Amino acid sequence: MCLGIPMKIIEINQFMARCEAKGIERDVSLFMLQDETVTSGDYVVVHVGYAIQKVSAAEAITAWEIYDEMLSLDDQAQLDEQGNA
Repeated sequence: MCLGIPMKIIEINQFMARCEAKGIERDVSLFMLQDETVTSGDYVVVHVGYAIQKVSAAEAITAWEIYDEMLSLDDQAQLDEQGNA
């Protein structure tokens, strides 16, 4: 399964961007979006260190809400398994 993480661009230096999500910062290649106009404050979906798609802030927030829900359900399932062991 592949997972793209929505991140906010905080700084751009040529084809590299410093991006942030949930307090974590990463350097991300913008090479695959060279035909797109991206600026600081934009949101991109990051996969394996590459920005692969520009998204709206609302889409990024929705994706994080879904990811948070999935993590919560996984945590609960692990607790249930421990309780049944």
